[in-house]
Amino acid sequence: MLFFTEGLEAIREFLDSGGIILSAIAVMIFVMWLMILERLIYGFTGHKKMKKSLISNWQARAERASWNAEQIRQAFVARAKLKLDQNLTLITTFVALCPLMGLLGTVTGMIEVFDVMAISGGGNVRSMAGGVSKATIPTMAGMVGALSGVFANSYLQRKAKREIEILEDSLELEIQH
Repeated sequence: MLFFTEGLEAIREFLDSGGIILSAIAVMIFVMWLMILERLIYGFTGHKKMKKSLISNWQARAERASWNAEQIRQAFVARAKLKLDQNLTLITTFVALCPLMGLLGTVTGMIEVFDVMAISGGGNVRSMAGGVSKATIPTMAGMVGALSGVFANSYLQRKAKREIEILEDSLELEIQH
């Protein structure tokens, strides 16, 4: 229990050292990773069930070579693509917003430094250090969040594209000669 409370205190001190912007970045990264985990879970469990259902529905059709059958096949693929791509655009948006929020933290921290310089005449280095900390920590957090999100997002997009290609191959049209 002591370890847990010490950990929470360390997190609180870290968030305080970066200002309110760092808290916003932390919330944004948390939400982004929840969405990434949801997409990973869907990709490994839910999509397999949906793919199996679509393939069995396709194979249960008596006629699979007409124009109507092609339209149904495309609808099956589009339905699977919609489910696979769900929230990927939002994850991409969070990845793009992380460094921007870090820059906002930089600006607010530097404003604090300039305020201290205006009040103390620029000679008080200790009081300026807090503002510099508030300027650099959110930038670092925004970049770390963006980098981790970029790798996860590109993996999810590649996996979705590959799964759609596999589904399209599984739902081949039977061309009659």
